Amino acid sequence: MSQDKAKMKKFINDPEKVVDDMLEGLLLAHSDQLKSVRKDNRALARIDAPVKGKVAIATGGGSGHLPLFLGYVGKGMLDGVAVGDIFASPSSQQMLDVTRAINGGAGVLYIYGNYGGDVMNFDMAAELADLEDIRVETVVATDDVASMPKGHEHQRRGVAGMFYLYKTASAKAELGGSLEEVKRIAELANANVRTMGVALTPCILPAVGRPTFTIGDGEMEIGMGIHGEPGIQRGTIETADEVATSLVTAILADLPVEEGQDVSVLINGLGATPLEELYIVYRAVHRQLAEKGIRIYSRYIGEFATSLEMTGLSVSILRLDDELRRLLDVPFQTPFYTQN
Repeated sequence: MSQDKAKMKKFINDPEKVVDDMLEGLLLAHSDQLKSVRKDNRALARIDAPVKGKVAIATGGGSGHLPLFLGYVGKGMLDGVAVGDIFASPSSQQMLDVTRAINGGAGVLYIYGNYGGDVMNFDMAAELADLEDIRVETVVATDDVASMPKGHEHQRRGVAGMFYLYKTASAKAELGGSLEEVKRIAELANANVRTMGVALTPCILPAVGRPTFTIGDGEMEIGMGIHGEPGIQRGTIETADEVATSLVTAILADLPVEEGQDVSVLINGLGATPLEELYIVYRAVHRQLAEKGIRIYSRYIGEFATSLEMTGLSVSILRLDDELRRLLDVPFQTPFYTQN
């Protein structure tokens, strides 16, 4: 073991087997909700998959972001997930195995973040599934405002706002929507959600044993990605109210919301931010939106897309219409969340 790895303060065994140990523990803990469809546990499905006649929804991505991606598999949510190594894409074969396991005859929708390896491997899996007469459609999440300027939305990263694509599309599928209808809802959610984040510290990849980047004491970086991708501004740490103002201002400049409109707000911790601080930020976001006459229909506060032990948070705002509002209310249950 390298000197860097020996100095890591993590509750792990072998740094090279973190994902395997995590998956084994997850399946032992939640065997009533999840099952493995591969010997290596890198493809998981809801326990009752395939659900005959229902559009199935699959996702996938690198580990290190719990509950993203596998935390959203369950009744009323996703049907399956392909699991990659820390910050690494799953293989096309793992994705194909998930697709086979969850296909109930009504087609499969892929929803995942806009990262090169994921796009390439999911596209390949879709081509292979087509050879087996499994119809696959795809929606790529692109909610991260900081990653590309307005006008280049299709090139943006997918981050915590992906939750809303999962939630609404899954609800439509659970209610019996066709593959075309479920895809339309995922696209509608993607077009109406924006996310901005801020980080205070880096994270440490177990297989590397040292921080992936550096942020100075007393500094923060606005717009940093969940893998440590550069943000748009680095400066001294501001108060929670000031941070919230910066994030909300950037989101609403990119996604105008009119007075009297409804939104859903998601305050996401990146792995090491206390829940107390997330509620302080929510307080500021709530006040800003109220001052603009924007109504918060629903709110989600906690960890939805993390980056190992990174200290930081993100704010996502989903602009609602009647259809999205109804779909947010549909119950779901996963190992990480329950909504009745």
